[in-house]
Amino acid sequence: MTPLSEAGKAAMAWLHTARFLTEAPQLQHLPDSTLPEIAFVGRSNAGKSTCINTLTQQKRLAFASKTPGRTQSINLFALGKQGLTDAVLADLPGYGYAAVPQAAKRRWQEVMANYLVSRPNLRAVVLLCDARLGLTELDEALLQVIRPRVEDGLAFRVLLTKADKLNRQEAAKALSVARLQTAGGSAQLFSASSKLGLEETAIQIWDWAHPEAPAAAPPPA
Repeated sequence: MTPLSEAGKAAMAWLHTARFLTEAPQLQHLPDSTLPEIAFVGRSNAGKSTCINTLTQQKRLAFASKTPGRTQSINLFALGKQGLTDAVLADLPGYGYAAVPQAAKRRWQEVMANYLVSRPNLRAVVLLCDARLGLTELDEALLQVIRPRVEDGLAFRVLLTKADKLNRQEAAKALSVARLQTAGGSAQLFSASSKLGLEETAIQIWDWAHPEAPAAAPPPA
């Protein structure tokens, strides 16, 4: 792994402050907040929990259930040094797992769609997809849900996880296809095991949360 830049080190140190804030099975259980919120979404088994744990350098912050699709709550994690919170990560349950009852699927899809459409302090969405599979029909349906907000300025990025499973040519093709599927949107190869894309993603999250202090001028240690 290439050594981190000063901006990368500072962004990773900030992400390491992540701590559990609350869980919300319904939107009314979410706390009112004006702090910037960055949401992580994706299909079950896309590596979402592993990605969050890698970014925050914590093994068990985001819980990866042994039964995909079981977790049906929005989990919020506070970010900020010295106990002060300046941003929030939102971990949305994985979708698309076949074993989940249809009624539960419908309920969760409605909650997730309403969150993505109506959460006022939502600053950015990170969509995680297995690089070997690319964006599926469910992922593209989610893109349609958030497209109006993206057009109004909501930040958005696709993270192609497990990119270490692909050779260089396959990875380049997966990245090119993802950018086409998102109509030229932001896409990034990512691997929790090789740390590919880790620094870029950490700096991007810092920048979303601190538009007044981009990481090009490193955040204070």
